[in-house]
Amino acid sequence: MVAMYTIMGRQVGSHVLAIATLGTTFAGAALAMGGKKGEEKASGPPINAKSSEEENFVKEYVRKAKDTVQGKQ
Repeated sequence: MVAMYTIMGRQVGSHVLAIATLGTTFAGAALAMGGKKGEEKASGPPINAKSSEEENFVKEYVRKAKDTVQGKQ
């Protein structure tokens, strides 16, 4: 037998409540973890370089470091 609960004047089985709770939880989590797919995140803090050469060096160094971490070497 199933435990029955009265909700808003109707008899509802405990299994229905469990399925509704799990469904709501997983749907909420899926919506919360989703986001805009095509948008890229900021690349990090601004580079305060004194010259364009220094800025290019830092950008290239960071790019190489990311490639190494991701295994694209």
